[in-house]
Amino acid sequence: MLDGADLIALESRFGADNYKPLDVVLASGKGVWVTDIDGKRYLDCLSAYSAVNQGHCHPRILAALTEQAARLTLTSRAFRNDQLGLFYEELAALTNSHKVLPMNSGAEAVETAIKAVRKWGYEIKGVPEGAAEIIVCADNFHGRTLAIVSFSTDPEARGGFGPFVPGFKVIPFGDAAALEAAITPNTVAFLVEPIQGEAGVVIPPAGYLARVREICSATGVMLILDEIQTGLGRTGKMLAEEHDGVEADVTLVGKALGGGFYPVSAVLSNTDVLGTLKPGQHGSTFGGNPLACAVARAALRVLVEERLVERSAEMGAYFKAGLESIRSNRVREIRGRGLMLAVEIHAEAGAARPVVEALRDQGILAKDTHGQTIRLSPPLVISRDEIDWALERIETVLR
Repeated sequence: MLDGADLIALESRFGADNYKPLDVVLASGKGVWVTDIDGKRYLDCLSAYSAVNQGHCHPRILAALTEQAARLTLTSRAFRNDQLGLFYEELAALTNSHKVLPMNSGAEAVETAIKAVRKWGYEIKGVPEGAAEIIVCADNFHGRTLAIVSFSTDPEARGGFGPFVPGFKVIPFGDAAALEAAITPNTVAFLVEPIQGEAGVVIPPAGYLARVREICSATGVMLILDEIQTGLGRTGKMLAEEHDGVEADVTLVGKALGGGFYPVSAVLSNTDVLGTLKPGQHGSTFGGNPLACAVARAALRVLVEERLVERSAEMGAYFKAGLESIRSNRVREIRGRGLMLAVEIHAEAGAARPVVEALRDQGILAKDTHGQTIRLSPPLVISRDEIDWALERIETVLR
């Protein structure tokens, strides 16, 4: 039987070297806990970048998956299925949306939104063909497709992949005045994360999204909020936009929409934007398949019926307060909203990666990002006792 070292060696031998994971080989998971091939348990404080908000292997979502998988998995969109309409109705009601376009990955949802708002710009707003502009923010992360890395400001994401797709303008994150100044008659949309996750859980100034909403409404610009990580309960609201009392014109959801079982994403919008897409102009063989729809419906029911959104707000506040009580000269800042938290380490205290490796040795799996930041985003099912368990070990490492 192969051990962990053997499996890591196989990855190194046959796999592309495009990730640098922690050297832990996981074999099973339940709730907030995962177990490696040697039987050691870890508290998962990453949740697969918020794709496992409902916890690992949630029994209700598993039941929906197995029941649907035994009945019908894929029809393509050439035919209709008995899950798609129900998925549309339930997701639209939950997010106050008019139209839903299902895709698979988060990056596909972003690409879909880019196409749709450009088409809206040409057909409805009257932007000259080929001149549409989309404004984005520095330090963004929206995926890794060619169009998306074309407006990334991360040298690692962009280097060696040009020529890039034109039509994007980059402004600072959290600066509403910069957005107002950047808008031209050819601007069709502003694409932004309510909280920048990969950048290190960067929260914009109070009132930023409300002011952004005002500017976009006044100038006829579609506001696209990428809620693929922040949405579906992660920040203590169903959608992070609710913290600012705004509604986007286009909202992107994914990750937790599949409950950790299956890749499901969706573009949520008004009829003006998605109504411009006609048969044959955009689609996906797997997007909206019956298995994905059944899983997503179950994942949404779990969030609502088990009150995981409210739990995220309560447990997030508790976790954040516990982190703030730790006295360590290594810590520069604790920040976050709901169960989307970050610990930033002082530069003179070294990089975050050794801290993450030490946490692993203590039984906690977290993720370093941007050199100095440790992300802590456990599944929303986490309990106070489990948070206390984690805090003891985090304090041990930080001190």
